[in-house]
Amino acid sequence: MLFDSIAYGPIHSRRLGTSLGMELMPLAHKLCTFNCVYCECGWNQPVSHPVLPTRDEVRTALETKLQALQQEGTQLDVITFSGNGEPTLHPDFLGIICDTCTLRDHYCPQAKVSVLSNSTQLGRPDVVEALRLCDNRILKLDAATDTMMRRIDLPVNPALDVATLIRWLETFRGDFILQTCFLRGEHDGQPIDNTTPAELEAWYAAVRHLRPKQIMIYVIDRKTPEEHLEKISLEEMQRIAAPLLAEGFNIQISA
Repeated sequence: MLFDSIAYGPIHSRRLGTSLGMELMPLAHKLCTFNCVYCECGWNQPVSHPVLPTRDEVRTALETKLQALQQEGTQLDVITFSGNGEPTLHPDFLGIICDTCTLRDHYCPQAKVSVLSNSTQLGRPDVVEALRLCDNRILKLDAATDTMMRRIDLPVNPALDVATLIRWLETFRGDFILQTCFLRGEHDGQPIDNTTPAELEAWYAAVRHLRPKQIMIYVIDRKTPEEHLEKISLEEMQRIAAPLLAEGFNIQISA
């Protein structure tokens, strides 16, 4: 499932409401620093010179769409950067977010600017600066052990570890939304399950350390590139959330 325009929708997001999607990655293939087994965009495709939309093209596409929605009387809840890969990979990500905030303030000041990110670019100061300008920094941590994170997310950089991701997430001092997909199955003969007692205890410890303002936990909702995956039930998701809910954490469950 690839998005074929820079500004698309609005669509109804099960987590964010009425969302205008923004695509900063190539329109013909996925480009990401992860190759998640559950990603609705499929597997990464090797491309020598990926073509990204320019900052001017993004600004023009967004303004054109916002003007049309204003004329229709359509109200947005959020402008969301996600799409065909990792949006923070764009070299002009900071400038694009500045443009987006300006256009949002003019055309739809009620809408929030959100970014769904896999957290792998948080070592870049410009990305951190851009994310601080957004209303919702929705940052991924699918597992809190290196083995399970690598099996689920298949990072392009195989040396990436959970300790680094957590250190980068600490930058926001809890002022972010943590997102985690729970699943089980297998890939290349290796078991995948971030719902075991050991995996959950590691994840709970990371959550208690980071103390995000909100946690979004969700399950597989669309066709996945790895076919041997299992969707977790709502009842199990509620059991996973229960200990943290009892401690006062704000948790949104999408199942």
